Amino acid sequence: MEQYIVATKGGRPWQGIPTIERAANGRLWCAFFSGGPREPDVDNEILITSSTDDGATWSEPVAIVSPAGTVRAYDPCLWHDPNGQLWLFYNMASRKEGYFTLWGMSAPNSEEADPIWISPRIIPVNAPFAFRLNKPTVLADGSWLLPVTHAPAAPDDWFARDRQLQGVALTADEGVTWTLHGGVAAPAWALENMIVEREDGTLWMLIRTGAGVLWQSFSRDGGRTWDDGTPTSIPNPGSRFFVRRLESGRILLINTPDAQERKTLWAYLSDPDDEMRFGHGLQLDDRDRVSYPDAVQAPGGMLYAVHDCDRYGAGEIVLSRFAESELP
Repeated sequence: MEQYIVATKGGRPWQGIPTIERAANGRLWCAFFSGGPREPDVDNEILITSSTDDGATWSEPVAIVSPAGTVRAYDPCLWHDPNGQLWLFYNMASRKEGYFTLWGMSAPNSEEADPIWISPRIIPVNAPFAFRLNKPTVLADGSWLLPVTHAPAAPDDWFARDRQLQGVALTADEGVTWTLHGGVAAPAWALENMIVEREDGTLWMLIRTGAGVLWQSFSRDGGRTWDDGTPTSIPNPGSRFFVRRLESGRILLINTPDAQERKTLWAYLSDPDDEMRFGHGLQLDDRDRVSYPDAVQAPGGMLYAVHDCDRYGAGEIVLSRFAESELP
């Protein structure tokens, strides 16, 4: 495994919540957010940077979404769709105006240093409170499922807390129209779900919670309806995780295996029989205050994972580059 620093916070008071993607020519893209004295804050904005040497060096981060007034931009997610377009999904919200919306924009030329971003647009899900963080999943039938946390009413604060439900925004026309499905309940601070399609077509949703373990739900109709949430045996301190099926067919899980604290970060592979059991793992970071992994796999198997460390201190965005064969 090799590691590089994507960005330190420099003069910024804080930074974190990174996401990564890789263009067809090998250019890496990483986005994260900062702005204002803390998170959340009305001055939060999304920054983006890229690398042309496999992650060893990165361009100076620049703001790509920076709303004015009482609106904040946060939780970026980079993702290449099956047509090769690079999407940037993000949230915009105003606590003052009771405004909590999902947004997306895409670029057809992510191989270039300055891609052309198509006009940002709202992803309409018909929910008064909605946000998302993690990458979509493309199903066997070609549909895209975007994980969404939502609530039946707009909160007075930045989050709806114990009213938050987990679902998906589904599109069958490559992001032109979207419909919201699912309202899975889980313990307080349930949010930031991710989804994997199993070999039998069942969808497996994992959910961040404040219960010391990840929760789960299953769908057998392409994400339109979901089972009641239940606890897994996967420990997690109430922090973002990452789960994705790899080229080999096995499932990668990046997680903090502590029920209370954001300390250490590990990568695991599922058993080959797809029974969602995970082995001993590869340690990506042995420090405290590490969190929020995201990852992408290049053709041929190389994995690129990013996470943040000590958002208000060193403010590091860290890239880990490793092969699937390095995972136990």
